Amino acid sequence: MNSAKYRRILLKISGEILAGEQGYGIQPAVLDAIADEIGIVASLGVEVAIVIGGGNIFRGIAASATGMERASADYMGMLATVLNALALQNALERKGVTTRVQSAIEMHQLAEGYIRRRAIRHLEKKRVVIFAGGTGNPYFSTDTAAVLRAMEIGAEVIIKGTKVDGIYEADPVTHPTAKMFAELPFLSIINKNLKVMDSTAISLCMDNNLPLIVFNLKSPGNLTRVVQGDKIGTLVTAASR
Repeated sequence: MNSAKYRRILLKISGEILAGEQGYGIQPAVLDAIADEIGIVASLGVEVAIVIGGGNIFRGIAASATGMERASADYMGMLATVLNALALQNALERKGVTTRVQSAIEMHQLAEGYIRRRAIRHLEKKRVVIFAGGTGNPYFSTDTAAVLRAMEIGAEVIIKGTKVDGIYEADPVTHPTAKMFAELPFLSIINKNLKVMDSTAISLCMDNNLPLIVFNLKSPGNLTRVVQGDKIGTLVTAASR
């Protein structure tokens, strides 16, 4: 029986999570654990789309800060997301989960090109769809790509998996007493300058009334609990409830 609250979700995974404790690249145990979580959610009948970052391999905005031309740096970052998408696809399919990778940058030998209607059809057939290559354009983050794809495919919610339990008033690593918010309006994130997503992504969510849940993807079972409607992490909506 399907016990999920949401029929179709978009899961945003930061590349940094894949690096695990080693801080760089892909740690197989972490990748395997994330694939397990996604597989469980897919088995509930939830239609799962994923956008994955590339910060564990290359961060375009960081490279541009050291003098690299921004557009070139961003394209390199987009290629890093393709590496992560292929790694996640392999991990999922080893567990029997049917997947498709769609890239905003054409590379026919590795992935389908992004076509909205084809992506929706894959989801209807219960295939997990991994969107790679960001938006295909420089100057846009993978957070913005995630919100854009979520709206295009008609996702009911965007779920951002992080290394912390939700959205805090300050970095909980450096401020152990920082308060975590259970719910927040989008405007508060912008006004308080909370480092959750960039302002473009948050504005897109707000303008299109797309709810956002930020939670700890590293805790086993959390993803399933989120899609079942448990109060995990921080819920961000157009207005606080």
